[in-house]
Amino acid sequence: MADNKKMVEAITSMDADFAQWYTDVVKKAELCDYASVKGCMVIKPAGYAIWENIQKELDRRFKETGVQNVYMPLFIPEGLLEKEKDHVEGFAPEVAWVTHGGLEPLQERLCVRPTSETLFCDFYAKDIHSYRDLPRVYNQWCSVVRWEKTTRPFLRSREFLWQEGHTAHATAEEAEARTVQMLNVYADFCEEVLAIPVVKGQKTDKEKFAGAEATYTIESLMHDGKALQSGTSHNFGDGFAKAFGIQFADKDNTLKYVYQTSWGMTTRMIGAIIMVHGDDNGLVLPPRIAPVQIMVVPIQQKKEGVLDKAYELRDRLLKSGFSVKADDTDKSPGWKFADCEMRGIPLRVEIGPKDMEQNQAVLVRRDNHEKTVVSLDELEAKAGELLETIQRDMLEKARKHRDSHTYTAEEWDEFVETINNKPGFVKAMWCGCRECEDKIKEETGATSRCMPFEQESLSDHCVCCGKPAKKMVYWGRAY
Repeated sequence: MADNKKMVEAITSMDADFAQWYTDVVKKAELCDYASVKGCMVIKPAGYAIWENIQKELDRRFKETGVQNVYMPLFIPEGLLEKEKDHVEGFAPEVAWVTHGGLEPLQERLCVRPTSETLFCDFYAKDIHSYRDLPRVYNQWCSVVRWEKTTRPFLRSREFLWQEGHTAHATAEEAEARTVQMLNVYADFCEEVLAIPVVKGQKTDKEKFAGAEATYTIESLMHDGKALQSGTSHNFGDGFAKAFGIQFADKDNTLKYVYQTSWGMTTRMIGAIIMVHGDDNGLVLPPRIAPVQIMVVPIQQKKEGVLDKAYELRDRLLKSGFSVKADDTDKSPGWKFADCEMRGIPLRVEIGPKDMEQNQAVLVRRDNHEKTVVSLDELEAKAGELLETIQRDMLEKARKHRDSHTYTAEEWDEFVETINNKPGFVKAMWCGCRECEDKIKEETGATSRCMPFEQESLSDHCVCCGKPAKKMVYWGRAY
């Protein structure tokens, strides 16, 4: 067990230094590494496998709603980007530019896509002619570049992976329905697959996407009490269509502008999984997203038959549809246990000579370290039951943490005291004025996370200025 203790000590305690704990987990679990390009990351196999599972599950859900995948170019001509004024102003500080092709200067600079609204709009203007061409419900899986000043693995990097959906509709009502539908897809995915509870709502005008009429968001709460924007869905109205001339002949033979939406989720969700579920031993992965759900660990594997039995159990579990590996390295059992825990594998199956004599195995949960002795005759059934229980319990634990770290404040002093001393969400009323939103951020570092769809009336006045309140808002410090 000395090896076990040594490995655990390699991870900083999250209560001592949460930021360092996060970095330690990312590196020790071999999720990613720093690249030679400043602000960029190398996503290693263990990290990319999680992204592949996210991609697979989201893609399935998208296609169930009629989404088709496409791919747009990496580069955007400067003139195209500037067609939508608010949009280009919102992204200008983060844009990376290509100025040369080989040794020759370009006649027009090319933007490396920070997002692809303008490319889709340019395409739709040529591709959509009639009401029969609508709706267009497209998505692309790609990387984007945003020249961030401060970066952190998965949470904020200069290049990151994501999906971006871009749809075009004949009516404002259809566009609004799609915007809400995709937000609900994200919310269900986070809760059902990632075991991360979310708050659904609308962004304020200050926080909405550049060029959008409305931005809807799902917000989640990390273990340290900071918020993370986990997915957004934007209703563009017909603003982009007018800027790019996207018109169609309607059934009455009149030309009309389309209504558009956009929605996205990124590799920052890997960071969310780490920060919502992780502990001082490392990662804790929900079974439905874990690349390896079960690790079979042979005890005293050099004794006759033990390793063969471990392989047999692995193959049985694989045949039953689980993602399984057997740790047949020459490390000690203690080291294997610690490694398994650090990598967040949801369930460990221990099998040794004594277990074989009694036709049993020991199942150990990663989330709470609980051990269960099961008959080998019931292994597949018990493993399946435990994985479902782990998934359910992880969501419930995360929900309890969020709810116990969600506070209310009616007056300014109470709001400031809560933000400064109780990390988490603070629910408070707001008058709707930008000045109050700016003051709250300037004096407390908290931003409006969302105006939840499920509104509450906590008081009749704004927490900041005392004027009549219009909305209840979730506030918090965020990543």
